Amino acid sequence: MAGLWKNWITVWCWAVIVFGAVLAAAGLPATDGVARVLFGVVGGLPADPAMFEPTGMRFAVALMGAVTLGWGFTILFLLPAIHAAGAPAWKGLTAAILIWFVIDSAFSVATGFALNAVSNTGLLIAYLVPVLASGALKAAN
Repeated sequence: MAGLWKNWITVWCWAVIVFGAVLAAAGLPATDGVARVLFGVVGGLPADPAMFEPTGMRFAVALMGAVTLGWGFTILFLLPAIHAAGAPAWKGLTAAILIWFVIDSAFSVATGFALNAVSNTGLLIAYLVPVLASGALKAAN
């Protein structure tokens, strides 16, 4: 993978990282505004200040943000090794992202946050476009 597609994947990683930072910011009332708006849009809920106050909610959202940050930075930092390893590494990463997509989207729909499954689909497509267009999943001859 080179050029446009390599840059695209790098930008995709940074988008995941920024999303993780937004969720992690929900850990404190002083920094949870963007996350409240996001949850309000995705769940059709009012983005009121008490949104993250039920026991464990603030912790769960902030923890999800930390995991998402870690996921984005892990992929970003491993991109040189993934590029060097070629198709086997891209297939493994793609399988992991597909597993996340299916589980996250299924639970999003099941819990009344179907719009999150839509955003998941956008994130998946944004990942698959450069991977498929670049031929990264094809083994080198």
